[in-house]
Amino acid sequence: MKKLSAALLFTLLTTGCGTLSSYNVDPDDSQTLRYVASHDLQFEVDSLATPLIENKVTPGLVVGILLPDGDPQFYSYGVADKITQARMNPDTVFHVGSISKVFLGLIAAKLVDDGVLSWDTTLAKALPDVTLSDDAKTITLEQLATNTSGLPRQPYRFKTMLYFTEYLFTGNNFYRNYDMQYIFNYLEKFRAPKEKAEYSNIGYGLLGYIIEKITEKSLDSLLGEIILQSLYLTRTGYRLEEMPDITNKASGYAGDQPKFIRRGQPVPDWSMTEAMKGSASMYSSARDLLTLAKAYIDEPLNLKTAINDTLYVRLPRPREAYAIAWTADSFNGYEIYYMTGVIAGYTSFIGINKKHSHAVVVLQNSFNWSANIGYQLLVRLADAREIEENGVSASFDAE
Repeated sequence: MKKLSAALLFTLLTTGCGTLSSYNVDPDDSQTLRYVASHDLQFEVDSLATPLIENKVTPGLVVGILLPDGDPQFYSYGVADKITQARMNPDTVFHVGSISKVFLGLIAAKLVDDGVLSWDTTLAKALPDVTLSDDAKTITLEQLATNTSGLPRQPYRFKTMLYFTEYLFTGNNFYRNYDMQYIFNYLEKFRAPKEKAEYSNIGYGLLGYIIEKITEKSLDSLLGEIILQSLYLTRTGYRLEEMPDITNKASGYAGDQPKFIRRGQPVPDWSMTEAMKGSASMYSSARDLLTLAKAYIDEPLNLKTAINDTLYVRLPRPREAYAIAWTADSFNGYEIYYMTGVIAGYTSFIGINKKHSHAVVVLQNSFNWSANIGYQLLVRLADAREIEENGVSASFDAE
């Protein structure tokens, strides 16, 4: 019982994920109706972002918004670094944690489209030299990409618990012992749970490793060839030191986590192992992420099939259905797709609404479980468009 309780506590407190974050929408239509009447987007963003700065929830944040009839718009608040007092801007680079999975999912889907990969490939076929349990052998690449393999968020091991306890007091990376051999050892004895839909950081780490193995290319190269060059992203990559102008980077600060570091104190960046690269290693900026979101709406020809593949919902549910990397909320005849990253001293959100051609990106340099501002803006914009077009609200009851 003590071991189970410790494992549960670890799961509830662990970071670098996208599905533990909390979301709320406006309690009534007053904010939406205000926006419909004024179309003052600056006011709407200010009303949500300014309190986060004034209440010291985060030292700074950047909000990027894409509307169907205009260019991307950015709103910057606070500082990227409390010592230098450098101001936030759309090109400030953040560690974006699990938003890395959106990039890896698109890379994988493009390789499937090109015939290099198959979603049906099992671990037994992809890893013939690795000793796997019977349950692990049948896991497919599609299950890894949709978080339906049954693999846990991360394996519960004694060393990981020790590192996590250290993290609570220091902010140090508790994934630092996760190398591929560690994951292989886990797969040797893996037994699938009855409910296989579980968000898995190691699942995406494993997917990245297999992609590199099959293509004989690094994720860095594939990222450049498939996404960065195609979309002209200049401040996105797995390795911070290889990106231009790394002086324009946000420093990370404690927020809701680590528990025993006072909010607003600096915490160290995490250097992820190669085994966790595809899952949580990415750095990016608000401008680059909004450009990526725009591609999901515009569907450029070379990525069209792959983009639609990543958004196809494999596991329908009343809420939070799983697609490739994205989570989909279905309501009122359309879907909002989103992903959150919370890692070290950073919180990130990317969301898209294809029906209304809206996208929102929010980057904070503090760890906060609630990434509510991005989700709230996306739903408010959707509600406003529905009222303008149909005279009715698209609001829904969110958990």
